[in-house]
Amino acid sequence: MEKPSHHDHDFSLSAVESNSKKGFWVMLVVMLGFTFFSASMWAGGKLGAGLTASKFITAILVGNLILGIYTGLLAYTASRTGLSTHLLARYSFGERGSILPSFLLGITQVGWFGVGVAMFAIPVQKVTGLNIYMIVAVSGIIMTATAWFGIKALTALSFVAVPAITVLGLTSVGKAFGDFGGTAAWFDVVPENPMTLYTAIGICVASFISGGTLTPDFTRFSKNSKIAVSTTLIAFFLGNSLMFFFGAVGSAFYQQSDISDVLVNQGMIVWAMIVLGLNIWTTNDNALYASGLGFSNITRLPKKIMVIVNGIIGTLLAIYLYNNFVGFLNVLNSMLPSIGGVLIADFFIVHKAKYIDFAERKIRNFRWSAVVAWGIGVLAATYLPGVAPVNSVVSSIVAYVIIEKAILKTETL
Repeated sequence: MEKPSHHDHDFSLSAVESNSKKGFWVMLVVMLGFTFFSASMWAGGKLGAGLTASKFITAILVGNLILGIYTGLLAYTASRTGLSTHLLARYSFGERGSILPSFLLGITQVGWFGVGVAMFAIPVQKVTGLNIYMIVAVSGIIMTATAWFGIKALTALSFVAVPAITVLGLTSVGKAFGDFGGTAAWFDVVPENPMTLYTAIGICVASFISGGTLTPDFTRFSKNSKIAVSTTLIAFFLGNSLMFFFGAVGSAFYQQSDISDVLVNQGMIVWAMIVLGLNIWTTNDNALYASGLGFSNITRLPKKIMVIVNGIIGTLLAIYLYNNFVGFLNVLNSMLPSIGGVLIADFFIVHKAKYIDFAERKIRNFRWSAVVAWGIGVLAATYLPGVAPVNSVVSSIVAYVIIEKAILKTETL
C-alpha cells in the first residue's frame, strides 16, 4: 500500500481525513465553479441554434436530471468513503485494472483543459491582435501554476468566478431579450436546421459526462452525504442549466454558437474577457486537478508533478482540441459513462453501499468483470438507439451485476 506524504493535502492516494472535510457553502461554491463551464455555454449555443425554446427547455431539464442522478450517486459514494474516482475504481477494476479508467478520465480532462485555454485565448486575440500561440502559452502556464495548489485554489477561484459569470450571463441574456423583443420572441424562433430531441439530450449529457464521472474527486471533501448529494444536485440543475441557457439565447438571436462571438456582437467583449477568463480558469483548474489525481493513481507520482505535466500537454494541444470539439463530445459519449456505471453498480448493488476501509483493503490487481462491463457499456453507447450516455451507464450496470452475482457469485465485503 502507498504511504502518502503528510504534506499531501489533496489526498491523491488515500481517503480524505475528517479534519479536512468541508461544509455546505464551501462545497456548493466548489461544485458550482465545477459546473460553471464556458464549454457548456458553447454546447448550449449549438442547442439554441437547432431547437425551439420549448424543446430546448425539455432537453436541458431531462439532460440535467440524468446528470443529477448519475453524479448524485457518485457523490454519495465519495462522501461515504472519502475516496477519489480513481481510488474507488480500485475496488471494482482492481489495483492495476484501475489504470484503464484513470487513463481515460485523466486524458479527457487534459483535453478539456486545452479546450478551455483556447476558449480564452481566441476572443483575447480578436480584441488585442496579439499572437494566438503566445496567448495560449501564457494563459496555460498561469492556469497550470494555480492548479498546482490544489483544492484550496479551486475554492478561492470559485468564490470569484461563480458570481462573476452569473452577472455576465444574465447581462448577455437581458440584452438579447431587450434587442429582439423579449422571451416571446425567443419562443417564436424557428431553427433553420432542426436538431432531434434525442440528439440534444445526448449533447447535454455528454457535455459534462466526463466531469460528472469525476464528481467524487471533489465531493469526497464533504462533511457528510447530505452535503455531497445536495450540492451536486444544485450545481447540475442550477449551474449547468444556466450555462446552457446563456449560450442558447445568444445563439437563437445572433446565430452564433460561440459565446465569445455573441458577446462581440453585443459590444461586451472587453470586460467579458476578464469574467470569462476567470470562469475558464476555475474550470481548467478543476480539470488539471482531476487529471493529476488520475495520473497519480497510474504512476504513483505526486499529484502536483502530474498537474504540471498535464498542463504542458493540454496547452500544446489547445488549438487542435478547440477545433475538434464536436468529435471530442462523441468520444465522451461512448467511452466514459460506463466507468461511472461500474462504480455505481459495485458500491450500491454488489457491496450494498459498504466498502472495507481503504487502508485495510486487499484487492486483486485486475478484475476482468469491470473491464467487460465497461466494454459492454461502450458498445451500447455506440450501437443502441436513444441517448448514448444513458445506454452506456444502464448497460454497464446490468452487465456488471450479472457477471458479479450470477457468474462469479461475489459476496458482499
